[in-house]
Amino acid sequence: MPTPPPPARLGLGLAAAGRPAYLTLGRDVDLPGDRSPAALQARTHALLDAATALGVEYVDTARSYGRAEEFLGSWVRETGQTPFVASKWGYRYVGDWRRDVDVHEVKDHGAAAYEAQLAETTALLGPWLRLYQVHSLTADSPLWDDRPLQQRMARLRADGVELGFSTSGPAQADAVRRGLALTVDGAPLFTSVQSTWNLLEPSAGPALAEAAAAGARVVVKEGVANGRLTDRGADPGSGLARAARERGVGVDALALACALAQPWCSVVLSGAVTVAQLESNAAARDLVAGVGPEEWLQPEEPAAYWSARSRMGWG
Repeated sequence: MPTPPPPARLGLGLAAAGRPAYLTLGRDVDLPGDRSPAALQARTHALLDAATALGVEYVDTARSYGRAEEFLGSWVRETGQTPFVASKWGYRYVGDWRRDVDVHEVKDHGAAAYEAQLAETTALLGPWLRLYQVHSLTADSPLWDDRPLQQRMARLRADGVELGFSTSGPAQADAVRRGLALTVDGAPLFTSVQSTWNLLEPSAGPALAEAAAAGARVVVKEGVANGRLTDRGADPGSGLARAARERGVGVDALALACALAQPWCSVVLSGAVTVAQLESNAAARDLVAGVGPEEWLQPEEPAAYWSARSRMGWG
C-alpha cells in the first residue's frame, strides 16, 4: 500500500501585511488607522508571534509585498525562530507606500529582474530562504524561452534553495502543467507550485492533483477569495454560511478547511492581517475531518471570477 501524503498544513502569507494597500474586502475595518512602515512591521511581528503560538511554521512572502521580506527578516533575527520561508521574484512594488496610486506592482520576468531581486531577497532573508518562486507565471512570461535564465535558476537550486512558481488568472491549469514540465539538464526545474484555489474558483484542482501525484508541493493561496468567503463577504443564507454557524466557526474557517481537505494539497495560506483573523483561520484545522472535498463548492466561470477580482480595487 502506498504511504498516504501527510495532512495539509496551514501557512501564513504576508501579502496583506507588508504594504498599506491590498485587494481584500473590509481592509479599512482591519486597518482603520496608522499604516506607516513602523505600524505594519509591528503588526507583521504580532502575526508571526501568533502563528508560532498556533504551530504555523510556513511563511510566504515576495519582493512585491511592500516591506514584508524586511519585516520577516527582522522578526527572525529578533526571535531566533526559523520557519519555512518561501519568497517570490518577478514583481516589483512601486506603490511608494501610498494607497491612491494607479499601479502598485509591476511584473518583470526578465533575467536582470531575477538577478536584482534575488540579491535583494538574499540580503534580507538569505540564511532562512528555503523556497524561491517565480511570481505569477503565465503564458506571456519570457522565462519559458530563456534558457540562460532557467540555468541560472537551476544553480540556485543546486545551492540548496528549492524552486517553485505561483499562478494567477483563468488559465492557471495550463501554467501549472507547463511549469512542472520544464526541465534543465534533464531534471524538473520546479518542485513546488502555489495556485489560487477556493470554493468559487476550483478550476486548477485537476492540474494541482497531477502536480501532487508527480511529487510537487502544492500550496493554495486566496482560499477565502480575498474576503468573499468570510462572514464579511458570504451570503448569510448560503449553505456554507449556515454550515459555519452550525459548527460555531466563521465562514473563513470552513472555506479553508475545504482547501485543507483536498487530497493533493500540502499547504493552505492564511492571508490574515489581524491576529483575530489568523486565529479564526486556524480553526479550519479542526474541521478537516468533517468536510468532503466537493462540499460547498460554488464554482464561477474562471474568467468571471478573475474579472471580478480585478475590479475589487486596492483598499
